[in-house]
Amino acid sequence: MFSLLRRSPGGLIPRQARQQAEDGTAVVFDVREAAEWEAGHAPGAPHLPHPMAGAPLPAAARGRSVVTVCQSGHRSRQAVKPLTGRGVRAAHVAGGMTGRARVGLPVIGPGGSNGVIP
Repeated sequence: MFSLLRRSPGGLIPRQARQQAEDGTAVVFDVREAAEWEAGHAPGAPHLPHPMAGAPLPAAARGRSVVTVCQSGHRSRQAVKPLTGRGVRAAHVAGGMTGRARVGLPVIGPGGSNGVIP
């Protein structure tokens, strides 16, 4: 469990990512599949499927850092590469949504209900 709390290269621990989103310096994008996002995601984290990581970024990301999150951190780490290659300041959440849930951060589901991490 402790490995989920440590920062990996280019990664933020879940609480760091949350703080950056709350203070407005970063926008968090969930790069998981639609069904995973619908089951439970970080409040305010728009869905940006991993294959879309090379597409133009939504307006919410302009002038801000981008933080990507997935289930465990693997896909989100991969999503950072094309973003930084385009000059975007980007990092991923080490441990992903699983790590976020383990440290007690909120996860919301359909209609604002408590979400689950499949």
